[in-house]
Amino acid sequence: MALHIHLDPVGGIAGDMTVAALVDAFPAHGAAMLASVRGLGVPEGATLEVTAHRDHAVTGRRFVVEEPAPAAAAHAHGHVPFRDVRARLQASSLPPGARERAVAIFTLLAEAEAEVHGRPRDDVTFHELGGWDSVADIVGAAFLIDAIGAASWSVGPLPIGSGRVATAHGSLPVPAPATALLLRGFRMFDDGLAGERVTPTGAAILKHLGCAEGVGRAPRRLVATGIGFGTRTFPGISNILRALVFEDGAAQADRQVAEWRVEDMVVIAFELDDQTPEDLAVGIDRLRLLPEVIDVIHAPVIGKKGRMAAQVQVLCAPASRDAAIAACFRETTTIGLRVAAVERAALPRVKEAGAEGISVKRARRPGGAITGKAESDLVKAGGDAAARAARRRRAEESVAGRPWKEKK
Repeated sequence: MALHIHLDPVGGIAGDMTVAALVDAFPAHGAAMLASVRGLGVPEGATLEVTAHRDHAVTGRRFVVEEPAPAAAAHAHGHVPFRDVRARLQASSLPPGARERAVAIFTLLAEAEAEVHGRPRDDVTFHELGGWDSVADIVGAAFLIDAIGAASWSVGPLPIGSGRVATAHGSLPVPAPATALLLRGFRMFDDGLAGERVTPTGAAILKHLGCAEGVGRAPRRLVATGIGFGTRTFPGISNILRALVFEDGAAQADRQVAEWRVEDMVVIAFELDDQTPEDLAVGIDRLRLLPEVIDVIHAPVIGKKGRMAAQVQVLCAPASRDAAIAACFRETTTIGLRVAAVERAALPRVKEAGAEGISVKRARRPGGAITGKAESDLVKAGGDAAARAARRRRAEESVAGRPWKEKK
């Protein structure tokens, strides 16, 4: 499974817009991202959340980071050395990949500022970028980029903007000097709207990703989209960054789409009316035991000439198709089969040992909810219906509070 993500800077790009767009496209990563950012030490009374948002045209999400008024005032005049930011990130409990990406993005910013001001990189001090909100934007984006693990990234033409932006160094032209250095090589255009359209953080993220221009000509399947809003509004246009998530190739056998896995499967179907129910039941049980068969179902149907018949459907992986077909011919009296390629969507699931040694299959549903179901073969040894229900409940409740651990 290889993903390509194309960033469409409709209104521009900034750190918070990047976080919001990626969470909108991959909502399963939202809670873990927020937890990782909070782990850096959120100022008391600060707001850190991803919220639903809409404007006159579209709906999406916003990444809201707001410091308490006293902290915000203190940062407005603060000077945070790059070496301090780097040390803080390197000592953090962020996942290693996210930590490395966050340091790399800040390093790009420091190098651009060093070139603008003519000083060594480690002597650069961040002003606006040293505040908690900018750290949250960069760390949040780094976490999501690492967690998503896309094989490649691209970006559309960037709006250049115009006018001036207020900074600790005074009023600077748009794009700001450090931003312009980071954007060398990117295609830009003037859509006639003034203001800062690409922030230094947004430019550093694009530079870090090594974004190519355009989606490319290779066949790709669009599997998800995400929209992240910025804080400003523009006349006649939504101030959004759109993420388009593509799957590389036309025939991936194992795909991840947002919060569930999509797999290629084969269904083998047939009807028969000349095998006794007793013998067919034995044959179907033998089919279910085969390693190449994922599932078997059968149901009564009315066949030709008004005869009662049995319909059988066998699910298997594409690589096991021929072995499953041979097994169907061996175990039943059918002389003809229908074979169809289908797709199966499956939630992430793991098996865990619960109370009384009963395995519980846990699944993560869209939005992050975790559900569990005790294995019925292990529950049935518990006596009558009431006893079985009690054993099932104890097993499921014993794993309900456990943290989710993805199966490797």
